[in-house]
Amino acid sequence: MPPFFVMSLLFGLTFGQTASLCAPSEYIIHVEKRECAYCLAINTTICAGFCMTRDSNGKKLLLKSSLSQNVCTYKEMLYQTALIPGCPHHTIPYYSYPVAVSCKCGKCNTDYSDCVHEKIRTNYCTKPQKLCNM
Repeated sequence: MPPFFVMSLLFGLTFGQTASLCAPSEYIIHVEKRECAYCLAINTTICAGFCMTRDSNGKKLLLKSSLSQNVCTYKEMLYQTALIPGCPHHTIPYYSYPVAVSCKCGKCNTDYSDCVHEKIRTNYCTKPQKLCNM
Protein backbone atom coordinates (compact mmCIF):
# COMPACT_ATOMS: atom_id res chain seq x y z
CA MET A 1 0.00 0.00 0.00
CA PRO A 2 1.33 3.45 -0.82
CA PRO A 3 2.36 5.46 2.27
CA PHE A 4 0.13 8.40 1.23
CA PHE A 5 -2.95 6.17 1.27
CA VAL A 6 -2.11 4.76 4.72
CA MET A 7 -1.49 8.25 6.16
CA SER A 8 -4.75 9.55 4.65
CA LEU A 9 -6.66 6.64 6.14
CA LEU A 10 -5.14 7.15 9.59
CA PHE A 11 -5.79 10.90 9.45
CA GLY A 12 -9.41 10.30 8.45
CA LEU A 13 -9.99 7.82 11.26
CA THR A 14 -8.33 10.04 13.84
CA PHE A 15 -9.84 13.42 12.95
CA GLY A 16 -13.04 12.38 11.16
CA GLN A 17 -15.31 13.30 14.04
CA THR A 18 -14.09 16.89 14.11
CA ALA A 19 -14.93 17.28 10.42
CA SER A 20 -18.56 16.27 10.85
CA LEU A 21 -21.18 18.66 9.52
CA CYS A 22 -23.41 18.93 12.59
CA ALA A 23 -24.60 22.50 13.16
CA PRO A 24 -27.66 24.62 13.97
CA SER A 25 -29.96 24.78 10.95
CA GLU A 26 -33.01 26.95 10.26
CA TYR A 27 -36.32 25.15 10.65
CA ILE A 28 -40.02 26.08 10.72
CA ILE A 29 -42.27 24.48 13.36
CA HIS A 30 -46.02 24.54 12.72
CA VAL A 31 -48.04 24.73 15.95
CA GLU A 32 -51.80 24.66 16.37
CA LYS A 33 -54.30 23.93 19.12
CA ARG A 34 -57.77 22.60 18.47
CA GLU A 35 -59.39 25.50 20.33
CA CYS A 36 -57.42 28.26 18.56
CA ALA A 37 -58.30 29.85 15.21
CA TYR A 38 -54.81 29.91 13.70
CA CYS A 39 -51.76 27.76 13.09
CA LEU A 40 -48.49 29.42 14.07
CA ALA A 41 -45.39 28.98 11.88
CA ILE A 42 -42.32 29.52 14.10
CA ASN A 43 -38.85 30.15 12.66
CA THR A 44 -36.27 28.47 14.91
CA THR A 45 -33.04 26.49 14.72
CA ILE A 46 -32.56 22.76 15.23
CA CYS A 47 -29.49 20.55 15.16
CA ALA A 48 -29.04 18.85 11.82
CA GLY A 49 -26.24 17.36 9.81
CA PHE A 50 -23.85 14.49 9.37
CA CYS A 51 -22.00 12.70 12.18
CA MET A 52 -19.40 9.99 11.75
CA THR A 53 -20.78 6.58 12.74
CA ARG A 54 -19.33 3.14 13.11
CA ASP A 55 -20.09 0.24 10.82
CA SER A 56 -21.86 -2.36 12.93
CA ASN A 57 -21.44 -5.25 10.47
CA GLY A 58 -19.05 -6.94 12.88
CA LYS A 59 -21.34 -6.56 15.88
CA LYS A 60 -20.64 -10.07 17.16
CA LEU A 61 -16.94 -9.22 17.44
CA LEU A 62 -17.32 -5.78 19.05
CA LEU A 63 -18.21 -4.59 22.53
CA LYS A 64 -21.75 -3.26 22.93
CA SER A 65 -20.42 0.22 23.81
CA SER A 66 -18.68 0.47 20.44
CA LEU A 67 -21.92 -0.14 18.53
CA SER A 68 -23.56 3.16 19.42
CA GLN A 69 -24.37 5.44 16.49
CA ASN A 70 -23.79 9.14 16.92
CA VAL A 71 -26.47 11.64 15.93
CA CYS A 72 -26.42 15.41 15.55
CA THR A 73 -27.91 16.63 18.82
CA TYR A 74 -28.08 19.70 21.06
CA LYS A 75 -24.93 20.82 22.86
CA GLU A 76 -26.51 24.04 24.09
CA MET A 77 -30.12 25.15 23.71
CA LEU A 78 -32.57 27.63 25.13
CA TYR A 79 -36.35 27.76 25.19
CA GLN A 80 -38.52 30.53 23.79
CA THR A 81 -42.26 30.97 24.12
CA ALA A 82 -44.67 32.09 21.41
CA LEU A 83 -48.27 33.24 21.64
CA ILE A 84 -50.72 31.34 19.43
CA PRO A 85 -53.22 33.88 18.02
CA GLY A 86 -56.99 33.42 17.97
CA CYS A 87 -57.35 31.40 21.18
CA PRO A 88 -60.45 31.75 23.41
CA HIS A 89 -59.95 33.09 26.95
CA HIS A 90 -60.26 29.64 28.61
CA THR A 91 -57.31 28.25 26.57
CA ILE A 92 -53.63 28.69 27.40
CA PRO A 93 -52.31 30.32 24.19
CA TYR A 94 -48.57 29.81 24.80
CA TYR A 95 -46.19 27.32 23.18
CA SER A 96 -42.57 26.81 24.33
CA TYR A 97 -40.02 25.38 21.91
CA PRO A 98 -36.27 24.67 21.89
CA VAL A 99 -33.78 26.82 19.97
CA ALA A 100 -30.42 25.24 19.12
CA VAL A 101 -27.51 27.50 20.12
CA SER A 102 -24.80 24.92 19.39
CA CYS A 103 -24.73 21.28 18.34
CA LYS A 104 -22.55 18.19 18.80
CA CYS A 105 -22.30 14.63 17.61
CA GLY A 106 -23.27 12.24 20.40
CA LYS A 107 -25.77 9.71 21.64
CA CYS A 108 -29.42 10.67 21.21
CA ASN A 109 -31.06 11.76 24.47
CA THR A 110 -34.76 10.90 24.29
CA ASP A 111 -35.50 13.39 27.09
CA TYR A 112 -35.41 16.25 24.56
CA SER A 113 -34.85 14.72 21.11
CA ASP A 114 -36.84 12.58 18.72
CA CYS A 115 -34.38 9.81 17.85
CA VAL A 116 -36.54 8.12 15.21
CA HIS A 117 -36.83 9.32 11.63
CA GLU A 118 -40.46 9.02 10.56
CA LYS A 119 -41.51 8.92 6.93
CA ILE A 120 -44.89 10.56 7.61
CA ARG A 121 -44.84 14.36 7.38
CA THR A 122 -46.47 15.78 10.50
CA ASN A 123 -45.17 19.34 10.48
CA TYR A 124 -47.99 21.14 8.66
CA CYS A 125 -50.98 23.40 9.30
CA THR A 126 -54.65 22.50 8.98
CA LYS A 127 -55.83 26.03 9.92
CA PRO A 128 -55.01 29.51 8.54
CA GLN A 129 -51.35 30.28 9.15
CA LYS A 130 -49.64 33.13 11.03
CA LEU A 131 -45.86 33.61 10.91
CA CYS A 132 -43.86 34.16 14.10
CA ASN A 133 -40.29 35.46 13.71
CA MET A 134 -38.35 35.04 16.95
